[in-house]
Amino acid sequence: MNKKWFNRNLIGFSLTSFLSDFCHEMATSILPQFIQMIGLSASSLGFIEGIADAASSFVKLFAGYIGDKTSNRKKWVVSGYSLTTAAITIFVFAFSLPLILIGRVVGWLGRGIRSPIRDAMLAESVDEEDRGKAFGLHRALDTAGAIAGPLTAFAVLTYLSTNTEIGRFINSFLPKSTGQDSIFRFIFILTLIPGILSVLSISLLVKEKYHQGNKKMKFSKTFKEMPSDFRFFLLSVGIFGMADFAPTLMVLRASTSLAGTLGIFEAARYATFFYLLRNSVYAIASYPIGALSNRFKRARYLATGYGVAVVAFLGFAIGVPSVKWFIFCFILSGIFIAWEDTIEGVAVRDYIGEESASTAYGLLGVVNGAGDFFSSTIVGLLWMAVGARWGFLYAVFIGLAGTVLMFFTPSRKDNSGTMQRR
Repeated sequence: MNKKWFNRNLIGFSLTSFLSDFCHEMATSILPQFIQMIGLSASSLGFIEGIADAASSFVKLFAGYIGDKTSNRKKWVVSGYSLTTAAITIFVFAFSLPLILIGRVVGWLGRGIRSPIRDAMLAESVDEEDRGKAFGLHRALDTAGAIAGPLTAFAVLTYLSTNTEIGRFINSFLPKSTGQDSIFRFIFILTLIPGILSVLSISLLVKEKYHQGNKKMKFSKTFKEMPSDFRFFLLSVGIFGMADFAPTLMVLRASTSLAGTLGIFEAARYATFFYLLRNSVYAIASYPIGALSNRFKRARYLATGYGVAVVAFLGFAIGVPSVKWFIFCFILSGIFIAWEDTIEGVAVRDYIGEESASTAYGLLGVVNGAGDFFSSTIVGLLWMAVGARWGFLYAVFIGLAGTVLMFFTPSRKDNSGTMQRR
């Protein structure tokens, strides 16, 4: 049966992701500068991001498994978006590590709950040959929200920093806030607007396809029955993931490198702009990268994106204190994350059928999250111990190993998009 690929569910999922990422990335774009203002270090940021990624990943595994067993998947997706929205408000009351960690972990738990089930529902909403276009468009709209969020944060930050009377008024009703951090706390409050709209969007627009659910499904048996090619694919993803550190470390690298010549506040503004640039490139690149994926062996196509990442990591390792240099690095990072996020999501269904798709997406999330935890923590620790350059050089070498391994990962599709047999 031919399905219209640009359908109500794709629109609903895409609009919801746009609004949720508007909320999430509005906060993320200013978080590195905020934690500096309250006295936390680069290693603290790496630790926070690593713990949050790891927590999200293991929840993805649980959520994916539940998604295959239950007949009512939509409620889990709605609850995930709701949790992400609520978590960011915790930052308003944060003055030290614990509340920052709690807010970040709770927010990522929400992402972990919704992501594998949403991706499985999205994949079954379109025909196989349209899957690359659907995932590419979804990632593009998702990332458009990641553009709107930092852009809004940048505009609010710029406006309030030059209007001292408004700044004093905002400071008067924020808890114990002093100095410029009041502006950041106010931005965290503003994230509630797109966050609440995202919950309304998923609730009202997405229609769940009937899913009987396999209540007798056993996780251990399901994993053992997954194809060996898929396990090799997960291994390749995992090795690369051990180099794929949190983007907030990129933002912090740019702001600290430029602070000596531009000053702390101006460097923070530029760092927010760089993050906006990265997300803009991500949004623009996602659809064409997804649409072209059927023309190539999927694993080798994904390895090409990993190769772009290695070049970006090298750029951050060199870290020339120049605005033009970081523009180049953040453009590359936008291209590679579009490639990685879109094609990893599409490739899962090349190996796995609908009956265990949510669990497979959950496994992908666990592998990525474990790698992210390791990479963010190691990059942060190396940064503090021996210098930022060595943390990013670590990512270069491990990322290169993951790229080579993915290049030799068996693909289930040939260039025409038909299934291959091993």
